[in-house]
Amino acid sequence: MIALESGRRAHVPGAVADSSVIVAEMRGDRRNLARALLWGVALVTGIYLLVNAAYLRGLGTAAMARSKAVAADLLERWLGQAGAGIVSLFVAIAAVTSANGTILTGARASYALGVDFRTFRALGRWRGRADTPGNALLAQGLVALALVALGAYTRAGFATMVEYTAPVFWAFLLLVGVALIVLRVRDPDASRPFRVPLYPIAPLLFCATCLYLLWSSIAYTGMGALAGIGVLAAGVPVLAWAERSDARPREPRTRR
Repeated sequence: MIALESGRRAHVPGAVADSSVIVAEMRGDRRNLARALLWGVALVTGIYLLVNAAYLRGLGTAAMARSKAVAADLLERWLGQAGAGIVSLFVAIAAVTSANGTILTGARASYALGVDFRTFRALGRWRGRADTPGNALLAQGLVALALVALGAYTRAGFATMVEYTAPVFWAFLLLVGVALIVLRVRDPDASRPFRVPLYPIAPLLFCATCLYLLWSSIAYTGMGALAGIGVLAAGVPVLAWAERSDARPREPRTRR
């Protein structure tokens, strides 16, 4: 959304949408990104509605409230023990493919940071032979291993990692919505290739929703959420230092 409002290329956090992270690599008409986002949201929304309708019809609200694995319980009721095994297999496949997509797209954000700031230029190196941001992928792998270690230390595993990242996710989405409005106010006459329908109602509703979900994630997860926000806040002075460092003129190097 920042990229659409500013009329130039901008590096949007991957929390916005994985497809927007790789917008610079998309081919064809510039509106392909908007089409991908709209069709993707519509498809996922439809699937969620159908799945939840199946849960309600097959289990009912009382059984869903007691269940720790709703999909497995539904298939077990329909196909027996084999059904629970089938849905568990599908869940594992979905998790692997989602992780693969996140790895491919998430590293683009770190790569963009390296391109934009000389301080982090190591992250902005592109490996021509593999045609990938190699250093950014390695950095992302190290962060992922650190989160795995955190989950193992707290003995809560995956739940801890979700609690750690959920408030950061909603915070970034909130900032994107706020940035859209700020860009409109600061530069109202800029050329914008995409329109924002129902402006400013749509972005205001988006920001209000993100703010509520941010508050909910903090209230629900407690210390895990605060840890994620703390790590995010620690990046603010680092980014400020990088901006000052890049703005400072450098003396020409001399050979010895």
